[in-house]
Amino acid sequence: MGLAIKPPPGTPGKAWPAIVVGFFVAFGGVLFGYDTGTIGGILAMPYWLETFTTTGVINPATGLPTLTASQSAEIVSLLSAGTFFGALTASPACDMLGRRMGLMAAVGVFTIGVILQTASTAIPLFVAGRFVAGYGVGMISASIPLYQSETAPKWIRGTIVGSYQLAITIGLLLASVVDHATKDRQDTGSYRIPIAVQFAWAIILFSGMLMLPETPRYHIKSGHPEKAAKSLSRLRRLDADHPALVEELGEITANHEYELSLGKASYLDCFKGNLGKRLATGCLLQSLQQLTGVNFIFYCEHFEPFEGYLRPSPTRPPIALRRN
Repeated sequence: MGLAIKPPPGTPGKAWPAIVVGFFVAFGGVLFGYDTGTIGGILAMPYWLETFTTTGVINPATGLPTLTASQSAEIVSLLSAGTFFGALTASPACDMLGRRMGLMAAVGVFTIGVILQTASTAIPLFVAGRFVAGYGVGMISASIPLYQSETAPKWIRGTIVGSYQLAITIGLLLASVVDHATKDRQDTGSYRIPIAVQFAWAIILFSGMLMLPETPRYHIKSGHPEKAAKSLSRLRRLDADHPALVEELGEITANHEYELSLGKASYLDCFKGNLGKRLATGCLLQSLQQLTGVNFIFYCEHFEPFEGYLRPSPTRPPIALRRN
């Protein structure tokens, strides 16, 4: 029995355009996964350590300079700090610019962060680039599921939104491959190539978004029902006056009007009543995923040189040597 994506019997129009759009937009997860996965390998690259490390401390396991714990934590964690603020910014940006333009703006912010990291030769500019790239990644992470959910047919919406997570894991894999391909280079290409590869992911996503339609829901929200009908017609491959398309557009309009009837919403409303339970459930599931410690494997290259030095012995104590 093969795996097939088939709409429910009697579903009018064609499903593949919206499915292709949803899966393509999920490509943004590659940006997130790659950026997360590449830093562990970069921090272990000999040339990067020689160029960026100024502590004067030598790792006894490798004979190479080593970062302090605070420097390592700063470099790694500033991406997450950027994603936090970027995710908060995504909603108002997508409401103001549109889902499509908001996502393109997020890719632009991410690209600026990549430029800063590629051009850096010292830690301050490098961590600044990490923060800016993280800000863009945070916006992308919130914008992509929003775009997917507003363009996908109801019967496959969950699968399409879930494909973003698959794209993240693909990005992690690609990061590992590129890091291992350049780690032994004795020039700036050792770390700049893995970082600069991110331009390719950004260009692919940005170029694709130029050709994709705005979501019908955003057009309804901004008061352009005729544009919403045109966008939905393009996604479903139905005429604008087809009964099924008119019905779906009516559902979108009715849902929007219902939300307006509830009054102005705020972030505080996310913590109240049924929404609060949903938020807590979602946050708990995501937190448990991180609390498993699985992300440690992304930094195994950084800790591998210490193998054998983590266990004290009479002949090999766990010490670091300082340069004279």
